[in-house]
Amino acid sequence: MTRVAFIRMFCAAGIAVATSMLCSCEHKDLRFNHPEHATRYETRIEASYDLIWEMREPGGVDWSADWPSEFGISYESLAPKMPDGLCVNSYNRNGQKSSRHLPPKGGIVEMSPGMNSLLMYNDDTEFIIFDDLNNSVSAKATTRSRSRASYTGNTLDPASKGEPEKTVSPPDPLFGHYIEAYEQLAIPIPETLNATLRPLVFSYLIRYEFTHGTEYIGLARGAMSGMAESVFLFDGHTGDDRVTILYDCTVHDWGVETVVNSFGIPNYPNHEYSRTEDFYGLNLELRLRNGKMLVFDHDVTDQVAAQPHGGVIVIKGLCVSDEDGNEAGSGFDVDVEGWGDFEDITIDL
Repeated sequence: MTRVAFIRMFCAAGIAVATSMLCSCEHKDLRFNHPEHATRYETRIEASYDLIWEMREPGGVDWSADWPSEFGISYESLAPKMPDGLCVNSYNRNGQKSSRHLPPKGGIVEMSPGMNSLLMYNDDTEFIIFDDLNNSVSAKATTRSRSRASYTGNTLDPASKGEPEKTVSPPDPLFGHYIEAYEQLAIPIPETLNATLRPLVFSYLIRYEFTHGTEYIGLARGAMSGMAESVFLFDGHTGDDRVTILYDCTVHDWGVETVVNSFGIPNYPNHEYSRTEDFYGLNLELRLRNGKMLVFDHDVTDQVAAQPHGGVIVIKGLCVSDEDGNEAGSGFDVDVEGWGDFEDITIDL
């Protein structure tokens, strides 16, 4: 064999070995990084919402089937809108929490391997305050405090003793869903978990119907006393504390109307609930066009107790007398901003 032939054979062998090594390394890299072999602890949440505004008690009024046409609005128009965002809290076996903020209809969440508890709620609220979120079964929602200089409590409340309840803003629409145990497996493609979020806030349509004198009314606002201060997110039961919800109203030719959001009545549902133990009241403040203030207090215990999670409350037979309406006053202009003692203050916590 000549020297030139030997060199050519040696070079060809070297090239073959190098090519084999390169192919072998490339093959291993592709196999190692292929997504089918990755370890992923993820689940796809697909969320839907039960968009209802009241929950009827057994034997109570079925407003959806017997809606009065004189209300001038439809039953469906009171339903809350679709939320703008979803928060998913996962709690692993050690109680450690992780949170993911998703679009309202869900998305991919990463969790600890093994068993987890999941707590979901919409996170697009303005007045809701979340407490004790580090524990899924103690997590609850409250709302912001709100003050009104002229409100000193409902005079018909036998338990008030001159001490009005804490006053708050109405809560925003709130929905929740809880899964006590969900096993997160290591799978290449996330499995889908369907979740229907149920309402934790309900609405009361409140109507103050007048027989005379609505033409004298410039502005109106009210207060609903005896309502729950908080709701627990995992099962929807309300706390023991009672608060008064302050709200604004709209004046019509037939009277005054508003829609008030609430967590419902306190300590509900429970097995010891009695419809006769607690007091629920409505307060209505009117500022007439002449500047005079009128105040009306009402006991609505029977109506609220029969509708602990939203409904319709009607007060009939109210009147503004011609004497009150024509009384010389301060020349109050209902279009002027800044109502003085008629303005509420929301307290940020």
